[in-house]
Amino acid sequence: MRGWVNYFKLAGMKKLLKGIDQWMRRRIRMAYWKQWKRARTRFKMLQKCGIEKGKAWEFANTRKAYWRTAGSPIMSMAIRTEQLRRKGYLFFSDYYEQVHVC
Repeated sequence: MRGWVNYFKLAGMKKLLKGIDQWMRRRIRMAYWKQWKRARTRFKMLQKCGIEKGKAWEFANTRKAYWRTAGSPIMSMAIRTEQLRRKGYLFFSDYYEQVHVC
């Protein structure tokens, strides 16, 4: 990823990288949702992430597909971008801001 961004750092591709970052964050949230296989586990993990009990129970029992669930506002609230950065995920747009040449 760093090599790719360094290669294209002269180009103006900020908007493209923000779109890729959104897709990547949704994909990471989908992976977390898949790891929490059972409704009981999903309920507990959503509560740990700060979602209120009623909403967590309602959302844990959803039958929506993984991708659709990952794009929901509740998953965005449960697994925030700042948390992903703290865990060590490097996003394209962040790195691009560091190396971009005007």
